[in-house]
Amino acid sequence: QVQLVESGGGLVQPGGSLRLSCAASGSSFAIYAMGWYRQAPEKQRESVAIITSAGTINYADSVKGRFTISRDNAERTVTLQMNSLKPEDTAVYYCKIVSFSAMAYWGKGILVTVSS
Repeated sequence: QVQLVESGGGLVQPGGSLRLSCAASGSSFAIYAMGWYRQAPEKQRESVAIITSAGTINYADSVKGRFTISRDNAERTVTLQMNSLKPEDTAVYYCKIVSFSAMAYWGKGILVTVSS
């Protein structure tokens, strides 16, 4: 059973930084893509940043230049460094991994609140 455990969320003031981490366990299948999504109140879940096994990265336009995604294949972790946070970044952030056979797994989500 694949488990994704997210950590690092919390409350931060505008302009501050947070670092989210997600660790995958429970299976040794090769991971194709790892990414972060978010869902703000009364909004649809959206992609924030995705990184593939080849190192290809895609960011949402709203976070380009502020967020950085990275992955450690050996540790099966993905990290999202979030800088210059804005109130509109407030959301529940979800980790997602996708295998080479297109199986997708989600974390339970972690709350990020940007407020003064």
